[in-house]
Amino acid sequence: MGRWKPGARDRLREAALSLYLERGFEQTMVADVAERAGVTARTFFRYFADKREVLFDDSSVLEEKSLAALDGLPATTSALDAVAAVLDTVAQMVGDDRELARKRQTVIMANADLRERELIKLTSLSAALADKLRQRGVGDIEASLAAETSVAVFRVAFSRWVTAPENHDLRDLLRETLDRLRTLTADR
Repeated sequence: MGRWKPGARDRLREAALSLYLERGFEQTMVADVAERAGVTARTFFRYFADKREVLFDDSSVLEEKSLAALDGLPATTSALDAVAAVLDTVAQMVGDDRELARKRQTVIMANADLRERELIKLTSLSAALADKLRQRGVGDIEASLAAETSVAVFRVAFSRWVTAPENHDLRDLLRETLDRLRTLTADR
């Protein structure tokens, strides 16, 4: 096996996603993924804790960059404008490959445990964003609402992005969705 060839992580991701789509997540074993990627199962575990992490391992980087986006904003930035900056950062990380995002989403939506894992990761991100907003002086309720809003806006825009028949820019859909939410709250 060519376990020393560069790019093992990417090959493992591609192999796992292909197998999850072909066979289903539950029916795919780590050994199957490793074999398809041309590495050993031991090499798989050097990169991923388990077969779910192939789909979620970028979550910590996403959270880190989202929090860094908040750090880069002026202290006077409103909570919703801060959310917009975070969503732009997310779009930069996630929005490059719609086909990959579609495949990943198809696998996640077909498995209840993966859907739960996705919700846990989004909840963790929301909590971290709320904490960071509080550190910036945003009130407790406002920080929680803004952080939860960012997740809701992301979920709605992301769903539109991966299911749309035509190609849209994720960043544009995120901004449009946030603008619609602002309009909705202004209609009270």
